[in-house]
Amino acid sequence: MNFILTENAKLVCKHELGTVGIVPSQDFVTINKNKILVEPDTVGKPVAGCPNVGASIKPCMLTLTVSQGYSDLIRINGRRVCLASLKGITDGTPPGGVEYLVRNPGQTLAGVT
Repeated sequence: MNFILTENAKLVCKHELGTVGIVPSQDFVTINKNKILVEPDTVGKPVAGCPNVGASIKPCMLTLTVSQGYSDLIRINGRRVCLASLKGITDGTPPGGVEYLVRNPGQTLAGVT
């Protein structure tokens, strides 16, 4: 099952220690009192703690576009909900080559098959 993401979800950059700061943009649909994430809640968010640091290496500091993981079936106020399969890219080096992804969806009650 592809679970729906909530505000308690844990998203990380591919370097595993970089954690994405999530702020839900809607507050009227929840799962277990946790707000569901919708597009583009994971875009343009800060990444804290990325260990990819070096002389000519830029750590992941910001999420960019989403490449997959929005529901084609479920929408809230016209915006697609985010699913556990969500992936996107960060601004880390190499440019366009570092993904962020879901480690924990924040709930395991609701999803799509």
